[in-house]
Amino acid sequence: MKKLVLMLLLVASSANIWAQTPKVVTSDKDGWHKIGETTVSLDKETDKIPIVGANRFAAIKLKVTDASIRLESFDIFYGDDAKKSVKIGKEIKGPGETSVAYLDGEKTVKRVDLFYHTISQGSNKKAHVEVWGLKTNPDKK
Repeated sequence: MKKLVLMLLLVASSANIWAQTPKVVTSDKDGWHKIGETTVSLDKETDKIPIVGANRFAAIKLKVTDASIRLESFDIFYGDDAKKSVKIGKEIKGPGETSVAYLDGEKTVKRVDLFYHTISQGSNKKAHVEVWGLKTNPDKK
């Protein structure tokens, strides 16, 4: 019986680890690519979304589905630890998206941090936020 309980605990904890695995970007084709995602928490007001793989982008935008959030801002962290802060300060209704945040040329992006307030939906629905990156590959043209 103890072995069964131990096995169930191991399976449950490993499922939680897999759920937090960042999306790996493997495509280097021009155009928009989904590069990360999270489901925002009703009790937090920040989320960090790691970007892994082919991570050079010319622009970033966020898409919101399932529920609305008040998105205050998001920070884009580059490979050299510099950052670009993008102020939003408005409600993004799901489904909806932010305007495009252009970077200074194609930059390596390693993380996007969200700063938001959840909006009561009455049914405890949580907003799903996707990070999209634009590849232009200027050095390959």
